[in-house]
Amino acid sequence: MSNVTVCVRFRPLSLKEKKVHGDSVCITCLDRESFIFKDEKEEDLPFCFDRVFYQDSAQADVYEFLALPIVQDTVKAINGTIITYGQTGAGKTYSMEGLGILDCDENKKGLLPRVVDGLFQCINSSPEDIKYAVKLSMVEIYMEKVRDLFDLSKDNVQIKENKSQGIILSGASEMPILNTEEALKCLSRGISNRAVGETQMNVSSSRSHCVYVFSVQRESAIDKRVKTGKLILVDLAGSEKVEKTGAEGKVLEEAKNINKSLSSLGNVINALTNGRGNHIPYRDSKLTRILQDALGGNSRTALLCCCSPSSSNASESLSTLRFGTRTKLIKTPPRTNTNDANDGKAFLLQVGDHQIENSSCEMTSDDACEDTQVTVRQSLTDSRDKILTKLRENLKEDDVRLLEELFIVEGIFFNPSNTEEFESACDDIIWQTVSALERTVQELRDEVEELNKENYKLKSELAGASTWSSTSVAAEGKKNHFTWAISIVSLANSLIWLFSMFLFKP
Repeated sequence: MSNVTVCVRFRPLSLKEKKVHGDSVCITCLDRESFIFKDEKEEDLPFCFDRVFYQDSAQADVYEFLALPIVQDTVKAINGTIITYGQTGAGKTYSMEGLGILDCDENKKGLLPRVVDGLFQCINSSPEDIKYAVKLSMVEIYMEKVRDLFDLSKDNVQIKENKSQGIILSGASEMPILNTEEALKCLSRGISNRAVGETQMNVSSSRSHCVYVFSVQRESAIDKRVKTGKLILVDLAGSEKVEKTGAEGKVLEEAKNINKSLSSLGNVINALTNGRGNHIPYRDSKLTRILQDALGGNSRTALLCCCSPSSSNASESLSTLRFGTRTKLIKTPPRTNTNDANDGKAFLLQVGDHQIENSSCEMTSDDACEDTQVTVRQSLTDSRDKILTKLRENLKEDDVRLLEELFIVEGIFFNPSNTEEFESACDDIIWQTVSALERTVQELRDEVEELNKENYKLKSELAGASTWSSTSVAAEGKKNHFTWAISIVSLANSLIWLFSMFLFKP
């Protein structure tokens, strides 16, 4: 069993960030695995990951540490998954694609073209008695539908599970590729079909999660045994706060779907790491269903958390870092994929050994570390239970759903194991909503006051008017408008009271 490899990458400051905050950043480098992060409250928080890539890091460094070992294993028929995660505009797509797939400067090439080069280099250096076949699929998850980027007529690809292959994209186009040039042309064509849009945070914001699937089949000429390795690269759309992106209309609906699927991903991570073995909600979104093998099945997995170093994005970067910390606790059981029944038995024995290892408490040199992990997990579980109890005591079921929807719209992600962080997030979103409602109520009150004046004026006119019938029609219209406004004010006041009741008392 191996842990998910988790790395963090901080992009350089943008021109907009420099204009507002100068060259100040919220991180202090300690070494290539750890750093100090300064949050919005000016508190110093230490973080440690498998590797940290700072603002001056090279694309090649990211590939060689994060992706190259997985590429080499894929050629050996071991599944691998590489995921980029983070706030919108944090550098995910640059890390994945570089400045472009075709004709890109060697230093600027991203993970994707380097992975293609690595795959064919490994294949070309393999023994001559092994034959290889490589196929490429490319889909995006847009508005909770899986679309084939090689064939846009396939706009609702189904996700299915196969005992031997695991999670598969049923009916998705598979393009045979013989060399690097063919692969890059196919990728360029697929990327051009991807959904993008402009927001205040990013002029070319990804509006979908993009999934690249390389299937590498190897056949030995000696024993005719066939093995298949699957390499998946996932460029996630960034989490978004509507307040910062200025999203509205269609872009707002896209943002809500993006945030909702990322929230589902966070729920899966929490379920996998809480130590209870409860139901894992893979089916809550298309994204988590596709990543089922990567997170809890047969795959060697790596996560690249992309962050902004600017203090203006401290809350979003902190959320990303905490997500990476939780993901680091996941253990996956990668194995060689073969059609030989003996390999299947070996895997069952491996899983059985792991279960025995987890259930026994033999005293070893790693015993203290294991005890610490158990204590931490139990603490997280206790905190989560307290939060759920508090929710049930204070809110009705419909209210909980409403609050969850507000979190999704605002792009607020937090560690549900942390009571303080949860309550702080609740306070923020509820007070924002209450403030917006209060402004609306004040506007309506002003309108009601104007209608009162008009109503009084109309009554005066009615008292002395000789043509009563024509004036009464106008008065009736004003009366209806007045009644409607009074109803809206009453409703808004009720909503303010409702949201105020949501607040959790310390």
